[in-house]
Amino acid sequence: MDFSDLKFDDKGLIPAIVQEAAGGAVLMMAYMNRESLVKTLETGYTWFYSRSRQALWEKGSTSGNRQKVVTLRYDCDGDSLLVGVEQQGAACHTGEKSCFFRSLLDSEGDSPTDCFGPVMAELYRKLQERRENPQKDSYTNYLLDKGLDKILKKVGEESAEVIIAAKNNSREELIYETADLLYHLSVLLLALELNYEDIGRELQKRFK
Repeated sequence: MDFSDLKFDDKGLIPAIVQEAAGGAVLMMAYMNRESLVKTLETGYTWFYSRSRQALWEKGSTSGNRQKVVTLRYDCDGDSLLVGVEQQGAACHTGEKSCFFRSLLDSEGDSPTDCFGPVMAELYRKLQERRENPQKDSYTNYLLDKGLDKILKKVGEESAEVIIAAKNNSREELIYETADLLYHLSVLLLALELNYEDIGRELQKRFK
């Protein structure tokens, strides 16, 4: 494999920032060397190099919190990687979803806009988990089992509910019905093997 565009440091390492592919939430930062990068590309799951243990390690090999690679990019200088993944479980060893859960700013807090992407990514992840591990009486499993026509019917019904809520000029009702619609849209995307990264790319095209 040709890594000539990449700039590894004097120890043969390059930082790899890992983010959730579906919503863009930053999950963690670790280091890769050439060998771990090759393993990542060959297996489709993240491998890193531990500076403390001086050994390769596969993310989630013991915890089960593996990271399926969706995208793998490098920056303009070629000295860092950006890995988009489907995260299984928590990325952080503390049990937090992301390693970046602490703030140096006392006044810092997520605005509704800031939290929307991570919330949608978490919703999509939970839907994936429910599809892979079906549970009795699960509404998500019920929709997926019934198939596309049932999901589309619910998307249509929820779209109508959003319109009615807006016509009623009810803020609370509109928020509630929009959340219902987004949930059913997420189930639809999952059923058709799409995710929010696909939608994000389309929206980015329109920004231009």
